[in-house]
Amino acid sequence: MPKPIELPPNGWDKDYIIGELHRQGMTLRRLAEIQGMHPNSFSHVWTRPVRKAEAAIAEFLETPPQDLWPDRYPIRTARILSSKYEKLNASQKRRAAPDRKAA
Repeated sequence: MPKPIELPPNGWDKDYIIGELHRQGMTLRRLAEIQGMHPNSFSHVWTRPVRKAEAAIAEFLETPPQDLWPDRYPIRTARILSSKYEKLNASQKRRAAPDRKAA
């Protein structure tokens, strides 16, 4: 399918994405069926990241997912904390090991 000729001035939003899908003769439900996913997983794409659904929509619209959801990309990975914070992450419920040197 061809890309849209004019992009919205404020970028892609939910209504524009759905409108473009419908203009090209596709619905979210049908796209979910083609991808072998549950249709509800495509409806969640508006409120939380669903990478497979995002990729399917972006592929159909021939647009990178970064353009459709710029606030979700680049994908951030978990950060590794410094060892100085190791004691803060320790469970407070677990008893501390006895100090054997003092005994």
